[in-house]
Amino acid sequence: MATNPTQYAHPEALVETDWLEKHLNDEGVRIVASNEDILLYDTGHIPGAVHIDWRADLQDPVIRDYISPEKFAQLCSRYGITRETTCIFYGDKANWWACYALWAFRLFGHEKVKVLNGGRDKWKAEQRPMTREVPKNPKTDYPAPKKRFDKEIRAFFDEALAQSKSDKPLIDVRSPGEYKGEITHMPEYPQEGVLRGGHIPGAKSMPWKTATNDDATFKPADELAKIYLDQCGVKPGTDTVVYCRIGERSSHTWFVLTYLLGLDNVRNYDGSWTEWGNKVGAPIEKGA
Repeated sequence: MATNPTQYAHPEALVETDWLEKHLNDEGVRIVASNEDILLYDTGHIPGAVHIDWRADLQDPVIRDYISPEKFAQLCSRYGITRETTCIFYGDKANWWACYALWAFRLFGHEKVKVLNGGRDKWKAEQRPMTREVPKNPKTDYPAPKKRFDKEIRAFFDEALAQSKSDKPLIDVRSPGEYKGEITHMPEYPQEGVLRGGHIPGAKSMPWKTATNDDATFKPADELAKIYLDQCGVKPGTDTVVYCRIGERSSHTWFVLTYLLGLDNVRNYDGSWTEWGNKVGAPIEKGA
């Protein structure tokens, strides 16, 4: 990747609202809505979009992990998705949860993924078509993935700890208050059972939304490079780990680093602070 990029490393990973409105019925394309507010889909969504609930559809209801490869295949089959389908993800909150769903699809090896630049906010602001009609797509036979790409794009506690001890790039994408240990949850959100506040030793604070403009689109490549390469010490030759609370905000940063800046060595620590802040013996720093 270029040190001072003038364009995104993978511009094909983004689609613009104008393009999508003209290609709503394209063969081989499935629009996927994934919002923080799971009730938003029923109030109106992009025509043809299917709804993936990040908790009910992607996470195992008993263990702290994702669904099995077999259940992922069933999910895709139910929504008419094949291995060759291009999935275009969008959602509220500047595509925060859309990127989480995209990351989960990549975890199971689905390669054809894109994000609607600006997401639901931009689509609505431009008064583009919305519907409450739920599409009925023919069921497909999606094969169960042979593996989950945990090693490639996911980090676990021991790996995040090793990253900290070796002084390699760690990015905490939560709010400044969470990072400093002043609060143990997002502002205006309920406490979710974390016992201790603070951050992983050596982690740099860079809230996830720093990567977006006011209209929920992503910032230009040169600005993103200044944010992550210059300020966070991220570089092509060194592995980077990103984290937040449960891995949802950090998946947004993972998308930026992987697809927009072209790094191939970024992993999302989805255990994040709900695991680290409760784990016996886990080292914690407080303050800026």
